[in-house]
Amino acid sequence: MSLKSKVAPEEWQMRVDLAAAYRLCEFYDMTDLTGTHLSARVPGEENNFLLNPYGLYFEEVTASSLVKLSLDGDVLEDHLGLGVNSAGYTIHSAVLSGRDDLDAVMHTHTRAGIAVSSMECGLLPMSQHSMHFHKSVSYHDYEGVAVNLDEREMLQRDLGRNNKAMMLKNHGLLTAGVSVPDAFYALMRLEKSCQAQVDAMSTGAELHLVPEAVSDHTNGQFKNRGTELADRGWPGHLRRLDRMDPTYAD
Repeated sequence: MSLKSKVAPEEWQMRVDLAAAYRLCEFYDMTDLTGTHLSARVPGEENNFLLNPYGLYFEEVTASSLVKLSLDGDVLEDHLGLGVNSAGYTIHSAVLSGRDDLDAVMHTHTRAGIAVSSMECGLLPMSQHSMHFHKSVSYHDYEGVAVNLDEREMLQRDLGRNNKAMMLKNHGLLTAGVSVPDAFYALMRLEKSCQAQVDAMSTGAELHLVPEAVSDHTNGQFKNRGTELADRGWPGHLRRLDRMDPTYAD
């Protein structure tokens, strides 16, 4: 049964957008069985957020199946009774409670993301995609599976007050945004940056890095556009999902 008639219209729209992001991560091959997670703050309820039910694959997530819980860990709505991934709760509650300017968080374990997160050099300024993150990506040291709630303080410290992207060292990628489209756009750009870096480094050829002045300029160009690019592309993502499998919005 759908929850649409039981929640506020604003919450339902957030559920639809977040479920769409799960399906898009599946489409773009950014999943890791049931091991990663995306979240979104419930509109009008700053201390509550939505997270995937533990056990569903991303291709199975729907608007109604998303679990609603508080930042303190209280489960408020669990349509399927599956609960949530404890590491997912730790990571997402950390970011959302530490940054009231952000409403969506996405964490992945992709092949390229894990590879770059394990490189001492970190993300290099070598592609236009990576210009989005020039001097704007944080790094968090690996502390094991994120089930220790004490790690939340370190996650908040390392993300900082300005950045919306973080490399979880030896682990994967994290992006956040003012909306689901904003966080997803950042995730796609960060993933493409990592893929390009791994591909280029695998050739053994000397890398040509973008000069710092040009990197600063290009990063400023992207920041000046705000969420325009994310917002412009999101309806197309939804149209694609509607053609492929519209059940994400159930």
